[in-house]
Amino acid sequence: MANIPTELKYTEEHEYVRVGHAGIVAVGITDYAQGELGDVVYVELPAVGAKFSKHDVFGTIEAVKAVSELFSPVSGEVTEINGRLDKEPAIVNTDPYGEGWMIRMRPADNSELDALLDADAYSKQID
Repeated sequence: MANIPTELKYTEEHEYVRVGHAGIVAVGITDYAQGELGDVVYVELPAVGAKFSKHDVFGTIEAVKAVSELFSPVSGEVTEINGRLDKEPAIVNTDPYGEGWMIRMRPADNSELDALLDADAYSKQID
């Protein structure tokens, strides 16, 4: 059974969004997604300052058995990347909702957050 924290928002493509201080959001992949991928061996992330529209590809994640694209859950600008993932990509497997976050963004339109799935809707999607 995948861990699906109720305080987060989710995409149909298995990214999560955690709204933080000053409206900055942290983005990563869900526990379900990391479980489906298997052992993560590489994460390619964008540069700070990169801008994305909702659903744009912002990076890739490579596991032993698959490579997947990472999709921006909202439009906005990258304010920080998780540099630890360069040397420790397996953190995505062990702590996807904590130390395994991927990027932080400043959303261009906060109303896009309302269109994301809540925990119940995401749970129904993956069942």
